[in-house]
Amino acid sequence: MLILETPRLILRPFQDSDLEPFAAYRSDPEVARYQGWEAPYSVEKAAEFIAEMKQEQPATRSEWYQLAIELKHGTRLMGDCAFHLLAHDPCQAEIGFTLARQHQGHGYATEAVTRLLDYLFGELNLHRVIAICDVENLASTRLLERLGMRREGYFTENIWFKGAWGSEYLYALLQKEWTLRLAS
Repeated sequence: MLILETPRLILRPFQDSDLEPFAAYRSDPEVARYQGWEAPYSVEKAAEFIAEMKQEQPATRSEWYQLAIELKHGTRLMGDCAFHLLAHDPCQAEIGFTLARQHQGHGYATEAVTRLLDYLFGELNLHRVIAICDVENLASTRLLERLGMRREGYFTENIWFKGAWGSEYLYALLQKEWTLRLAS
């Protein structure tokens, strides 16, 4: 069982008690705005997702593996972060993250993604990690850049997304860059 800790957070597998808060933050239109699901997000859909995640093992396939994020001194789900190994190269992964709106702006996403990168580069010994985000998602672009990820691509109107053409940024970071960053 994969459990990662930070000074304030626990990143852990999803559990049944996450059902209501998970459905709630995925139902928030502002949280769902740049994500691949539609709001509202039903409790039934949330239950299916949690059941599926309880069956998944991290880094065993190219499927997304999502970890619940909760405060150490609280028991309520506040968001999630995820990764999947790239199908064409299992030495590389893509990451993603989502935080309930009331928990945004407190550094929790930065703390969670930092720990996830530590795990991917340290324990899994991956060579490269990427992240793709909507060019309008300024909070995510700032977070990725704050973590030292380099913007490698700008895809203009490359995706039909929620009824309109959207543009995306591709960010990347190498293991050696992460290691140097931690050493300085």
